[in-house]
Amino acid sequence: MFSLVLFVVSALGHRQQFIDTFDFLWILLLVAALTVAALLLVAVSFRRVWVRGDRGGGAVVVAVLVSLLVLAPFAVTGIRVFFYPRLNDISTDLVSPPVFAVAAKARHDHMNPVRPIGSEAAARQVAAYPEITGRRYNASPDDVLSAVDQVIAGKGWKIVYHPPLVDGEREYTLEAVTRTFLLGFPSDVAIRLTDEGESTYVDMRSASRYGEGDFGYNAASISGFLGALDIEMAGQANR
Repeated sequence: MFSLVLFVVSALGHRQQFIDTFDFLWILLLVAALTVAALLLVAVSFRRVWVRGDRGGGAVVVAVLVSLLVLAPFAVTGIRVFFYPRLNDISTDLVSPPVFAVAAKARHDHMNPVRPIGSEAAARQVAAYPEITGRRYNASPDDVLSAVDQVIAGKGWKIVYHPPLVDGEREYTLEAVTRTFLLGFPSDVAIRLTDEGESTYVDMRSASRYGEGDFGYNAASISGFLGALDIEMAGQANR
């Protein structure tokens, strides 16, 4: 029960940014260790109940269920390791991805550094997520940026860099932070708008701050955002 309470309280604290992610990872390690220890004690207790007829069968069942509940997210994460490539930086443009002007400076020693996307990582992304491509809209950068802002607000992402859009500027990039649904692990997102004259092209890049792999989160984040942007732009066209 202590493991369950520690897991829930620390997860909520991390999502609300009261707990640093690096410290939260250590707490998760402690939770896993305590839960495994609890299961070992449950095994001993079960033997005493089964062989010696001691009381406590109900407590054993509750302990097993609680332990399995706590370990479920760890088990799911372990399974996802085998289904997703070890990538933590995904972009719709693998040759010249959007630049992290703010995120690159904000990352410290414990975080993944912002680096160029190498050819090996690019090949793995194309093989795993061929659908991750940019979007072209027959609209001005002003209209597309307005739609981007609406989608960001709807998803609850935190904008960390949003400079004014200058007339005649060919490229414009804003940055935001998004977090995973359950445990709130952060990723930095850069959204680039390129003025093509008659149309505007949108590129995205999403990079996890921690971990060698993102278990598919960044690709899903980009795909979900661009899908929502398609709907928002279609709505603008019909107004």
